[in-house]
Amino acid sequence: MKPFAPARRTLLAAFALTPLLLAGTTRRGVAAINDTGNAATSAKGAPSYRIDIHNFAFAPKELTVPAGARIVWTNLDDEPHTIVSAAGAFKPSQALDTNDSFATVLDKPGTYAYFCGIHPMMVGKIVVR
Repeated sequence: MKPFAPARRTLLAAFALTPLLLAGTTRRGVAAINDTGNAATSAKGAPSYRIDIHNFAFAPKELTVPAGARIVWTNLDDEPHTIVSAAGAFKPSQALDTNDSFATVLDKPGTYAYFCGIHPMMVGKIVVR
């Protein structure tokens, strides 16, 4: 038996979100991002882009963004995932449980390959212009 079954994780997540929802902020300070994955504006005015983790894949698998963009990954799977930069360009995430998010800002132009540290066959790429 897993220590945190999906139903229990959902309940724990709901309790963890309660103070943030009451304060009128989003979870972990992540900016609101629209459902199409297009840019929204973060609290600091930088554009934010969303990458969903679903069915053991990143969607979109490749994303092109401007320098200074904030990238937000959200785990929609029932299994935990991590976000790891292949070249160490950003600090790796903690294990993301269902509906958890991780964000980083990419300031320098280039191509950033990343993967799930738990499931290395899950790969993605961000191109910063």
